[in-house]
Amino acid sequence: MADTTRFYIGGRWVAPHGADRAPVINPADLSTVAEVALGNADDAEAAIATARAAFGSWSQVRPAERLSLIRAIHEALIARNDEIADAISAEMGAPQGLARRAQAPSGPQHFGEIIRVMETFAFEEPLGTTLLRHEPIGVCVLITPWNWPMNQIATKVAPALAAGCTMVLKPSELAPIDAAILAEVIDSVGVPPGVFNLVHGTGPGIGDALTRHPDVDMVSFTGSTRAGVAISMNAAPTVKRVALELGGKSANIVLPDADLAKAIPASVRGCMGNSGQSCNAPTRLLVPRTRLAEVHALAAQAANALSVGLPASDPFMGPIANAAQHRRVVGMIEQAIAEGATLLAGGPECPEELKPGLFVRPTVLGDVTPAMTVAREEVFGPVLSIIAYDTVEQAVQIANDTPYGLSGYVWGADLDACRDVAARLRTGMVHLNGASLDSAAPFGGYKMSGNGREWGVYGLREFLEVKSVYGGAA
Repeated sequence: MADTTRFYIGGRWVAPHGADRAPVINPADLSTVAEVALGNADDAEAAIATARAAFGSWSQVRPAERLSLIRAIHEALIARNDEIADAISAEMGAPQGLARRAQAPSGPQHFGEIIRVMETFAFEEPLGTTLLRHEPIGVCVLITPWNWPMNQIATKVAPALAAGCTMVLKPSELAPIDAAILAEVIDSVGVPPGVFNLVHGTGPGIGDALTRHPDVDMVSFTGSTRAGVAISMNAAPTVKRVALELGGKSANIVLPDADLAKAIPASVRGCMGNSGQSCNAPTRLLVPRTRLAEVHALAAQAANALSVGLPASDPFMGPIANAAQHRRVVGMIEQAIAEGATLLAGGPECPEELKPGLFVRPTVLGDVTPAMTVAREEVFGPVLSIIAYDTVEQAVQIANDTPYGLSGYVWGADLDACRDVAARLRTGMVHLNGASLDSAAPFGGYKMSGNGREWGVYGLREFLEVKSVYGGAA
């Protein structure tokens, strides 16, 4: 397994300045699978200085040469898919099937999309007699979470490399192993020293030093809204660009003419996938009051049919990824019941046979009102809240009555009606009738779900400045 006790800085594996370490815990059985070094401000300084020194030369490398290196990374990630999947399964509890077929492949998926974008992207283009140049923004700090670790790393590293930026990656200290594997890949394909740097640590221990540093031009962060606000405040004095992909409380509106037999089981699975630990999960199920009893029965049946177990047995759901998150999920379920929600399936208790792992059964709550805590705060666990509405207009109002605006979902037989509802949702994304994500389309949200966009050409543009050269196209 990749070594997470060292940092990758300037093309070399180096010891951290301090001696602090933390265990990496497998949430399925609470065993220690690795140790991770916890960096400090001295490590941040070293990594940023190295990235700054490398920027001058890397930013001038021809796009075709950068593309060649990105292709090599893409191929190496595919070759190491199962190793990456095993790391993700061990560090955050993803079931083997999910880890092998979705979590690990998301890395080459986003590198592959950037390859397709780079093949046609115009880094120079005329606008009348003016020449527009798309230039790398500079030194970037990339901070990524534990829930989809390789996915979130790739959506930042791939476009940053393509743009000609240099970078310092700080993955979650709770799930650092797959990031170390990526560093090995980048080293093996010959990316120049200093272009990509990897450090580990906590937000207070090293993250603050990274995001405040005056030699950093951009911070790209995925994680909680609370942390995103803190990062924005750190970056403000030096007016850095800040791209944030934050929390969500996505509404899933089932229109009166929807096929419930199809929509409800699919909605339950969509909420519970990855143990509910996806920022865009459809956690608020809004249904016509006249069909509420039918929805309750279908949702409970669908949730009870989902398997929960050790990752190696390849269940639908594994554990919650860490102890702090497990406590939050259990507490939110208990609070919802105390506030008057009806427990239709699941509940806060861990199945006896899975102890001491951090497991929560797929939980469905009925009789939820928009004012309840579980309907307003992000749970980030396998908890579905069913909320009744009387009119479609009311459903849209309930859906938008949240500080978040990451994603939305609409089910209905009339596609034009679905599109009309989608147009009124204040979210960065909307899925109609179970449509999948598209890696070429922009991923990101409105309001307190963040700013900026990731994936494809929109993700690449986040790492570019635009320069107007007047008379340059004459």
